[in-house]
Amino acid sequence: MEMSGGIQASLAGRYATALFALARDARTIDKVESSLAAISAALAESPDFKALTTSPLVSRADAGKAVAAAAKAMKLDGTTANFLGVLAANRRLAQLPAIIRAFRTLAAHHRGETTAEVASAHPLSAAQVDALKAALRQRLGRDVAVDLSVDPALLGGLKVRIGSQMIDSSIRTRLNSLAYAMKG
Repeated sequence: MEMSGGIQASLAGRYATALFALARDARTIDKVESSLAAISAALAESPDFKALTTSPLVSRADAGKAVAAAAKAMKLDGTTANFLGVLAANRRLAQLPAIIRAFRTLAAHHRGETTAEVASAHPLSAAQVDALKAALRQRLGRDVAVDLSVDPALLGGLKVRIGSQMIDSSIRTRLNSLAYAMKG
């Protein structure tokens, strides 16, 4: 499977591609994507879960037991739960955020969608996400999946990356541009 942007080139990309192939063959892409969204939320909201995935002090066996328990508690699909076990056994849990991003890109491409990476200063509401998707759909002429992240350093506004195209309406960039213009 050849993807734009060289997704397969990175370690996370190889793991994401393998997970995607399993999900595609089992016809569970949507379930896996939903499970990965739950994992992404857990990484953002739970310092303990994030520490479990990033700490080199957690043994492979303990990490495996912990992710199995977390997968059960989060009601993750079987494919994703098994995948977490493989990541724990291979000491690759720290790669989860990159794997999730790569999987989303693969799934969106599979559906004929374009993926936009969107950074905002504050979490976006569901209505704001819907409005953003509609604006991007109108601009690009096709459906757009959004990969959201929060970067408080932006102060306000958005940074949107679609492939190699960047739309930067962040307040930080505007202030930097104003400061540069005033130096004249």
